[in-house]
Amino acid sequence: MRALVLEEKLKLSLRDIDLPLEVGPRDVRIAIHTVGVCGSDVHYYTHGAIGPFIVKEPMVLGHEASGTVLEIGSEVKNLKVGDRVCMEPGIPDLTSKASKLGIYNVDPSVTFWATPPVHGCLTPEVVFPAAFTYKLPDNVSFAEGAMVEPFAIGMQAATKAKIVPGDTALVIGAGPIGIMAALAALAGGCSRVYISDLVNEKLAIAGQYDGVIPVNIRETDLKAKIAEETENWGVDIVFEASGSPRAYDGIFNYVRPGGTIVFVGLPVEPIALDIVSASAKEVKMETVFRYANVFDRALALIASGKVNLVPLITGTYDFEQSIAAFERAASANPNDVKLQITL
Repeated sequence: MRALVLEEKLKLSLRDIDLPLEVGPRDVRIAIHTVGVCGSDVHYYTHGAIGPFIVKEPMVLGHEASGTVLEIGSEVKNLKVGDRVCMEPGIPDLTSKASKLGIYNVDPSVTFWATPPVHGCLTPEVVFPAAFTYKLPDNVSFAEGAMVEPFAIGMQAATKAKIVPGDTALVIGAGPIGIMAALAALAGGCSRVYISDLVNEKLAIAGQYDGVIPVNIRETDLKAKIAEETENWGVDIVFEASGSPRAYDGIFNYVRPGGTIVFVGLPVEPIALDIVSASAKEVKMETVFRYANVFDRALALIASGKVNLVPLITGTYDFEQSIAAFERAASANPNDVKLQITL
């Protein structure tokens, strides 16, 4: 079947590749409609690896997807042929200790689309477990369906933050995941969310949402801004979503005593953390790796209209233009948030 294949670092091709299409009793076969270009996909393209996950053989890219059910397995009850769906791309071992604890996202045996050596979904058809396939409400488009996956990361961050209605938050980094975290925080009850970055174009995109207050740290001292806005108390929650090592320098200055920092971004190298400053404020610290038990909630929020992700879709490419889409994504255009590919 034709697919977008990462042959090796910096080498993409659209070609036929053998992919499993046998439908098991609890599987569904899906015609893919829309796939988002994720930062992790781009990182595999430009670097050939993310941490211990190394591209050693050709791999189909893509994991943010929506489509239409073409066939269902004999035991599938929750879906029918013709349903429009989105897919949660990580498949855990449901008998594992992690799954039994409800943290299947950190199950060591999880298989995740487009994470070496597992193929992704940038291909016309896939077979996937029905248990991790979600029917799209009629008012949710395929494009929005493919945005559920990145929004689920923001939802995981907001969930880990244990937001109390009226909380204030700071998001460091106005990239796609930073904006998702800001929107999830607002939906979760935050009264306002500050979002910081170096790039005005990114901040302008984030600032179009009510309740999101952009701060350009080239122009404004972030510590002084947060102190002024909170009467020298600090925000209740900080979401670190940039992955930049520089973001950790002084990060405890922004959060109030007893507040929470959620680490969402993933630095490439180990970083130093000022534990004394954290202890002096008894700051609670949480980490995020993908998501667990929030995918359906993310979809429900989008369907409700409380979260509108359509303005974040800044370009759409036909499947035959997939390589051009990845080249554009790799160029890091500051006006881009999410590029999508339609099949």
